[in-house]
Amino acid sequence: MRPRPPVKGRGIFNGTGLVITALAATAVALLYPIWSYGGRPDAASANVLSAQSVTTPYGPLSAQDRDFVTKVRLAGLWELPAGELALDKGTTQAVRDAGRHLIDGHTTLDAHDRTVAAQLGVPLPNEPNEQQKQWLAALRAAQEQDFDRQFAGILRLAHGRVFSLVAQVRAGTQNSLVRDLADDANATVLDHIKILEATGYVDFSALARDLAASPTPVPSPPAVDPADAVPVTPSPSASAPGPGAASTPASVSYSLPPAASSPPPSGAS
Repeated sequence: MRPRPPVKGRGIFNGTGLVITALAATAVALLYPIWSYGGRPDAASANVLSAQSVTTPYGPLSAQDRDFVTKVRLAGLWELPAGELALDKGTTQAVRDAGRHLIDGHTTLDAHDRTVAAQLGVPLPNEPNEQQKQWLAALRAAQEQDFDRQFAGILRLAHGRVFSLVAQVRAGTQNSLVRDLADDANATVLDHIKILEATGYVDFSALARDLAASPTPVPSPPAVDPADAVPVTPSPSASAPGPGAASTPASVSYSLPPAASSPPPSGAS
């Protein structure tokens, strides 16, 4: 049997196919790292994220953690004086009860915050920020039932904003001290939200609009004609002083102890 003569050009095609296959394999090898890392942050972004956290004996301390510790201090620096104003100017027992809760809650929470800040090396401010000073100025200028409305409206809005921040920090922090502080802050803020609502002066429709809108320096509670106002009966959940309990004179001043250091105040309500 005679052997078949070779097909002209077959060797050329085979060689070309090998070259094409080799080029394709090289392209896949070059492109695979790009595909596999397509959804990951680049090295520069990773370095930035790493620089924002510091190592502590209690776990990593992120920039958000440090900001939270600062904001807890800022909250006490203006809410405690607001509570004093409520004791002095509130026209109903429910408003005065709310003021008492602010004083008691932030006195305790601030002590916890200062301890955590000292352990983590976080500097704290010693005066409210500009927005908080405006809120206090509005409360000092308000009188009678207008004060009651502004007190409940401003404080409830501020607590509504910080409530979500506390939850976010509590859910994501890797630092055990910050986690404990967030637990304490969550209980304090929730107590204040409830006692402010018990005043009967919170307009929930206006509150929803203000929470959905961009933050404003001083939220304006809805205007109500004093002649149309109805005296508010304290809610059963609002704790009133028991029989024989000494009332706090309006002249008593509540001031938070100074922090270990005093950087320029920053942060939110």
